[in-house]
Amino acid sequence: MIRARQSPRLVGANIEHAGQHNQRVVLHAIRVNGPVTRADLADVTGLTPATVTNITNRLLESGLLDRAGQRRGGRGQPATRLVVNPNGAFSVGVNIDRDHLTMVAVDFGGAVRARIGREMAFPMPEDVRAFYTGEIDALLAQAGMPRSAVTGIGVALPDDLGAVDLPGRPADYERWSATRLEELFAAPLNVPILVENDAAAAAIGEMQFGLGQHYSSFFYLLATFGLGGGVVVHSLYDRGADGRSGEIGFMIVDDGRGGMTQLQNILSLAGLAREFDLAGLSGESVRAPDVTKAPVARVIQNWVERAAQALVQPMIAVNCLLNPEVVLVGGRLPIALIEQIAHRTNTLVRMHGRHAPAIAPIRAAALAEDAAAVGAALLPFGELLLPADAGALRRERTGDPIHHHAAI
Repeated sequence: MIRARQSPRLVGANIEHAGQHNQRVVLHAIRVNGPVTRADLADVTGLTPATVTNITNRLLESGLLDRAGQRRGGRGQPATRLVVNPNGAFSVGVNIDRDHLTMVAVDFGGAVRARIGREMAFPMPEDVRAFYTGEIDALLAQAGMPRSAVTGIGVALPDDLGAVDLPGRPADYERWSATRLEELFAAPLNVPILVENDAAAAAIGEMQFGLGQHYSSFFYLLATFGLGGGVVVHSLYDRGADGRSGEIGFMIVDDGRGGMTQLQNILSLAGLAREFDLAGLSGESVRAPDVTKAPVARVIQNWVERAAQALVQPMIAVNCLLNPEVVLVGGRLPIALIEQIAHRTNTLVRMHGRHAPAIAPIRAAALAEDAAAVGAALLPFGELLLPADAGALRRERTGDPIHHHAAI
């Protein structure tokens, strides 16, 4: 029997939701363009001067905006210029990955007030719990933030953290699939916990505080121990039907050695570590390789070429299907390697993608290694920060305890 497809659910925006949307639009416009006057905001957003005045007055009263002097010249009262108040709200972002734990304290202006990181191979849930409870007070003290000032905690980690078979994965790492992250962060702070895929969090952070301020539509590549991706269209993060858009690391590519493999097996910290192992350089750091050593430099040169070659067809597909303005590459690879990969891939994509109707440039992202942690810290600000359409309402996945995506 053929089962009929369920009709798409259309969600309307009532007056309350429209007001929230307009507030996000105004805040985003101030963040990107500020300091700005209310007249500037009306021009940029298309909202009426009365609506802009009501919203900005409300944000000033709540402490999320600040006055930055007055613009003089012309007739009448000088216009007040507005900026985002960095002290208006604070949050904590945590990034969990297979090779590290990172925690940052971030203010409403996007500045990282404090950071604590720990390199750790395949941390288990109890390791994350111990790291958080043991370091949170030191982080807040370093940032000058009282516990009462923290709005919430955002947590970023790869999808299928315990299930994907990457090199070195312990046999019991699958325990992550049955872990409820909210319980790991339940104390000592009694604040909301919001969880997001690490590549999505990094793309959201880049959208708000990085090059996303200059590009409204982009594809984001997050190179960490594995490889993830994120899709931003018209300044909205697009999750896809199942919340798994941008999963470029799982694409099957030519491995350059006569076989096929997942792209993340080549372009990732794990992929680079494997190349060092094959060259008899197992002790070499993938986070800070010593390129003054000829064997290390040779491995890196070959790996960059192999990674760029593997990226060509996925990048052509991204351009043909999504037509982004730019492809941004971030993550925990050394910035010099990211720039080398971007440069070489740009050359190869232009060479092999001449048939594509448009080719976006590939650039290093702005937020670098802490992009996922910073993006996670933005999640508690989600109701305030980002313009969101009706489809961006929070959707809890059933049967998957560690993925509760924030509605940004």
